[in-house]
Amino acid sequence: MYLQNHPLRFTVVFLFLIFALCFFSVHLVLIQFFRGAHLASLAEKQHNHYIKLEPKRGTIYDRRMRPLAMNITVYSLYANPKMMSPEAKKKAIQELPRILKLDNNFLKTRLSRSKYFVWIARKLSLEEADRIKALKIRGLDFVKESKRYYPNQSLAAHVVGFAGLDNQGLEGLELLYDKFLKGEPGWSQILRDARQRDLLIEKDFMAPKDGFDLVLTIDETIQYIAEKALEKAFDKHNARSATIIVMDPRTGEILALANRPTYNLANFSSSQMEERTNRSIAYVYEPGSVFKIVTAAAALEERTFIESDKIFCENGEYRVANNILHDHHPHGMLSFSEVIEQSSNIGTTKIAQKLGPSKVYEYASRFGFGKLTDIDLKGEVGGVLKSPAQWSKTSIGAVPIGQEVLVTPLQLTTAISVLANNGVLMQPFVVKYVKDQKNELIHSVEPRIVDRVVSEETARRVTKILTQVVERGTGKNAQIKGVLVAGKTGTAQKVVEGQYSHSKFYASFIGYAPADNPRLAAVVVFEEPHPSYFGGTVSAPVFREVIEDALKYLKSLEG
Repeated sequence: MYLQNHPLRFTVVFLFLIFALCFFSVHLVLIQFFRGAHLASLAEKQHNHYIKLEPKRGTIYDRRMRPLAMNITVYSLYANPKMMSPEAKKKAIQELPRILKLDNNFLKTRLSRSKYFVWIARKLSLEEADRIKALKIRGLDFVKESKRYYPNQSLAAHVVGFAGLDNQGLEGLELLYDKFLKGEPGWSQILRDARQRDLLIEKDFMAPKDGFDLVLTIDETIQYIAEKALEKAFDKHNARSATIIVMDPRTGEILALANRPTYNLANFSSSQMEERTNRSIAYVYEPGSVFKIVTAAAALEERTFIESDKIFCENGEYRVANNILHDHHPHGMLSFSEVIEQSSNIGTTKIAQKLGPSKVYEYASRFGFGKLTDIDLKGEVGGVLKSPAQWSKTSIGAVPIGQEVLVTPLQLTTAISVLANNGVLMQPFVVKYVKDQKNELIHSVEPRIVDRVVSEETARRVTKILTQVVERGTGKNAQIKGVLVAGKTGTAQKVVEGQYSHSKFYASFIGYAPADNPRLAAVVVFEEPHPSYFGGTVSAPVFREVIEDALKYLKSLEG
């Protein structure tokens, strides 16, 4: 009766229900077959939280297992903007910039993203993390990560290098050995409830593989001794740059290597390229008189001269082609030994003229000049050593005294070590071995002989001459009480715009001790020291201080 009285209303309701049924049926079919995979993926993302597990980057140790670079645990802050209320976002934007020194606009942008996870700040200090936790802002949380830590800050900076925010090696050994140090990341899958809260139920897990450790040839104590002495002299002599290298001449192991200027590894982002450059291997210069060891060794090895042979040094002026060669102090007749002892340019040139260009070049090349040492550090250059075919008429008066040749401080270190090591050239290196967390060796480096440059007899004879340089020649400031020292000074004019400067110099000293049983060889180089600029007055005292203290330290280790 009711239906008969209201047929229109019944029809409308019936048709509406039929339409709704069809609409929802079609919508369900579309969802099931066309959007099912997408929605299932969203649900999985909402309920499954994947956490990347960062591996521990390997530690870099000195030769006595003292850490030079290591990882420490830190906290990184992230946000889940999708579950944050407007009030929570507002509070975060107000409070976090004061704690983290973040820009408000940056924070607003991050929190406006429609994501379940966005980074806010990485690698925070424990104090910063505690202050943020105290705010109790829902939607903010932390992930444990590790941060590279350099306990000695700038010590051995040019050897160790640094790693970035993501523990990726960027400089020095951190970069060169990154594939050993970085390890492999793992991951963990944690279930969440509908409100995005972790249920602490681990669905799946793959453990990270920690990186391997490096053990260096560097000795932290000798490195500290070298850097302290270099820094003091660098400031005293107002130098533009300075370098020191200390090496075991018997093995090629680098015990200390430092440059000035330098930088703080803990704050590398604020450093300049000039401060980060490893000058000991990447910068070249004309060495001056320290190069005379090549001419002296070649002449004795070839039996062209003996120590007592007399050489007239022309009273301080000697023409070579169209060039007049001078000595700093005029000399008349000197013995072969005295030529090196007094660092006579004229006497050395006359020795080289009798040897001939090909022999001078041959021995300079055998001593390692003009080629890479192949040390395990990035950025090494080979210097310049011209073949005799490229020499001019005046080159015979230039190359033997350390002009027209470009060398690195490292090349000088290995060259002087030849004489300390009975005539044998060793390849320098800074990494002794790589080991895993169980102390099993992954990679090791053994001392490698490059060449026998001169005979043991020649090395011994040149050593005697170099001890006279220190005892009564230009290297007196390198004398160590109770220790026999062999060495050679060098003072070289700097080339500026193609001309030799009369106000800018390189001051160098190369040597080894004890001369009768060498334990340490070292090179000290200063660029543009002033007002004093002689190798004997600027560099030799640094050599003395470093080698004296280092020998005492080594003796204390022996008990």
